[in-house]
Amino acid sequence: MARIAGVDLPENKRVDIGLSYIFGIGRSNVRKIINETKVDPAKRVNELSEEEINKLQKSIEGLKIEGDLKQEIEQNIKRLEEIGSYRGIRHRRGLPSRGQRTRSNARTKRGKRKTVGTIRKEASVKTDTESTK
Repeated sequence: MARIAGVDLPENKRVDIGLSYIFGIGRSNVRKIINETKVDPAKRVNELSEEEINKLQKSIEGLKIEGDLKQEIEQNIKRLEEIGSYRGIRHRRGLPSRGQRTRSNARTKRGKRKTVGTIRKEASVKTDTESTK
């Protein structure tokens, strides 16, 4: 099993797919890394030699990944909240911060639907008369 940047890469995946399991490395970064190291992207992770794994590790060292990247993202969000920007307020309230509509969608951010019912006219009249007594 190849372990790069503290992440165990899945053995049966191709190298170009397996590298994207590292947080902060997407498909475009994978292409750059593979071109730089001259590793065959069609090779499986379990077929990599120690030398190839070391090349990949050295190439990845220059990128901000995993814990460092997560910490930077967290600090950026905290900064937005502290200065009171619109995006910071949206983050604080747990709402979408990139302009999506929330009237009909945004279920993952807003949570489960809560039905707000209306009171019928007859029922409201009864409650009004009971409350005045």
